Amino acid sequence: MKIAIILGTRPELIKMSPIIMELEKQNLDYFILHTGQHYSYSLDKVFFEELGLPEPKYNLMVGSGTHAEETSKIMVGVEKILLREKPDIVLVEGDTNTVLAGALAAVKLKIVVGHVEAGLRSYDRKMPEEINRILTDHVSDMLFTPTLKAKYNLLKEGISEARIFITGNTIVDALIQNLKRINDFNILDKLGIHQNDYFLVTLHREENVDDRKRLSKILEGLTTVHKEFDMPVIFPIHPRTKKRMEEFNLNPKGLILIEPLGYLDFLKLESKARLVLTDSGGIQEEACVLKVPCVTLRDSTERPETIEVGANMLTDANPKNILEKVGFMLKRSRNWENPLGDGKAGRRIVEILVGWKSG
Repeated sequence: MKIAIILGTRPELIKMSPIIMELEKQNLDYFILHTGQHYSYSLDKVFFEELGLPEPKYNLMVGSGTHAEETSKIMVGVEKILLREKPDIVLVEGDTNTVLAGALAAVKLKIVVGHVEAGLRSYDRKMPEEINRILTDHVSDMLFTPTLKAKYNLLKEGISEARIFITGNTIVDALIQNLKRINDFNILDKLGIHQNDYFLVTLHREENVDDRKRLSKILEGLTTVHKEFDMPVIFPIHPRTKKRMEEFNLNPKGLILIEPLGYLDFLKLESKARLVLTDSGGIQEEACVLKVPCVTLRDSTERPETIEVGANMLTDANPKNILEKVGFMLKRSRNWENPLGDGKAGRRIVEILVGWKSG
């Protein structure tokens, strides 16, 4: 059995890492195909190094573009490699253009497709990721859901229960594997900040950063949070967000803008923060597991479990609402349960893959 791991962004790499490590442990035949959807040293290569993963056998280096440009370039590149390598199974993870393109290329070649983190739904069709999730789920042969709620989402859409496997979320595996490695990282000292005495921000989704008015209001809200609570606001700025802020001539006050961080530096910063403000799906999950309060700068989320347990709240871009939600979450006790799994998802997924092929 040969397995192709197709990925293209930092979150995919982090969430695939427990599966890759399990494949290595069991000495199974696999290769990594990196599409280069968001490729840069700071956002990709350093994560391979820090996670101790082998470098990709292939890198398509497609770069950023419109959704059609990215998806079509990835499909063409992936198809050529799949024809050459002839894997038995293709694994994709999440909801990016890489995921959809990889799944489509594979299924059209009659290759079995497994979708890790299947069944997530925001029910917001304005999000391109929502389209990618739905389409990928409906062409996949194996759907690895992180929660029971995700399984129910698939069943409601008519997907056969025989194709659905509740595994837990591999983000929990990745956190357990890497939390013990961050003790020697001194990012807090470098930034001159102290544990539980700063806010951490990430912002990158197109609906937030490509709209000047919305981005301006979010940045105003972050400045208001800094002033109200008199805490540093640390903002590792995504290249897309930085580009838009320069284009829109936005210069927020009171925020500490820093370059993107490696995975372990970011994990240290996230785990010691007083609160996280983000539009990232993965960081909503990480904050929940780490028991760090989270305010999500979005109108909807495909991770409702984080809200249900009390770890997370949604807010729109109104500065007053951002401030209100931050204040609410700061008062909330950090005793919520982790709804995302026990840290053994990677092992379960590999066991299912082996059983699927031998069966």
